[in-house]
Parts: sequence; structure tokens; C-alpha cells
Amino acid sequence: MKEKEESFYVKRTQRDYSLSFKLQVVSEVESEELSIHRALRKYGIQSHGTVLNWIRKYGTFDREYQVHRLMNKTSEQRILELEQRVKLLEKQKSSLEKQVEIADEKAIFFDMMIDIAEKELKVPIRKKSLPGQSKNTQENGKDQ
Repeated sequence: MKEKEESFYVKRTQRDYSLSFKLQVVSEVESEELSIHRALRKYGIQSHGTVLNWIRKYGTFDREYQVHRLMNKTSEQRILELEQRVKLLEKQKSSLEKQVEIADEKAIFFDMMIDIAEKELKVPIRKKSLPGQSKNTQENGKDQ
């Protein structure tokens, strides 16, 4: 049993991590989105020291003095950071587009269900608002 477990275990080295991945982890830790321990669990990084080395090497925050230090990043690092940010924003955009599409489909479905229920039960379900109703509500809200 132990032989099978050991054969699947692959020890990772720092070379296994891309520069963009390291920069992402460092930025999340420095912006306090994640603690180092949560970053270890989230990304499956083995060692606390690994993340600390990345912070020392790529970070802009000096933990010993609790101040941001100016660090000249190479244009290559800036490009990688921006590419990573673009990829993240593209993923978020596609996710939000899917959510909007699903919400639109649900709205159409619910409208169809209400139409069917109104026809078959012959009961008006949709609330018909009066044109002056919204004005009265706004006036009441201002007086308070």
C-alpha cells in the first residue's frame, strides 16, 4: 500500500512554478487577500519558506520593517503581471457573461410560466402598477 502512495508522490521544486504564478501568490499575500498558510493550502505549495523566498525576491513589502520598499521591476516582470491580470479579468468576464445568460434564460422561462398560469387559471398574477404610484412612494421617502 505504501509503495503505491510513494510512487504517485512527486516532489516539486521551485523550478516547477512559473514566474507569473509566483508573482500572483506574492501579490495575493502582500495585498492580504491570503495569508501565507492559506496560500500554501490553496495552491498546494509545500513549504512556508518557499513563499517567503518569493516574497523576498519579488515582493514590494519588507516584512521586517513593515514598509513598502521600492523595487525596480523589469519590463519582463511587468508584462507577465499584466498578462496574468488580463487572463484573470477575461475569466471573470466570461463567468459573468455566463451568469447573465443564465439569468436571462430564467427570466424568459418565468415569464412563460406566468403567462401559462394566467391563461389556464384565468387569474391575473402580474401586478399592474399605477403611473402615479412611484411618485407617491418617492414623496413619502423624502418627508421622512
